[in-house]
Amino acid sequence: MSVNAVTHLNFRGDARAALTFYQSVFGGDVAMVTYKDAGNVQEPSEADQIMWGQVAADNGFRVMAYDVPARLPWNQGENAFFVSLRGETPEEITAYWERLSEGATVQQPLGRAQWSPLYGMLTDRFGVTWVVDVVVEYDGS
Repeated sequence: MSVNAVTHLNFRGDARAALTFYQSVFGGDVAMVTYKDAGNVQEPSEADQIMWGQVAADNGFRVMAYDVPARLPWNQGENAFFVSLRGETPEEITAYWERLSEGATVQQPLGRAQWSPLYGMLTDRFGVTWVVDVVVEYDGS
């Protein structure tokens, strides 16, 4: 088993440009899933914004990003990033979740999501927001 913690950047409409820029700087592969791709369009004007994106380079650089929907609060200076914790098995992720959730505010309970068998979001007792999930291969076809 392995687990990775990756900086997860939050934008308001700039995630695609940011991911493209970071790929040009660090190299590697970029993957982007729009709200439309994921079948999760709640505001038609945001359909082509990024629901999940990642740059992963052979040199070890990793960054994730998404566009915060307009219906959710966002302030570049206050909640510009999350820590994304990704593991290989539900058991592994559940164990981390249980420990992280002590004294935390749960934003999204740990459970099944369209893109993962297990996903959750919480803000720990120190004010750090974690997005936690089980890694699955993305098939962009």
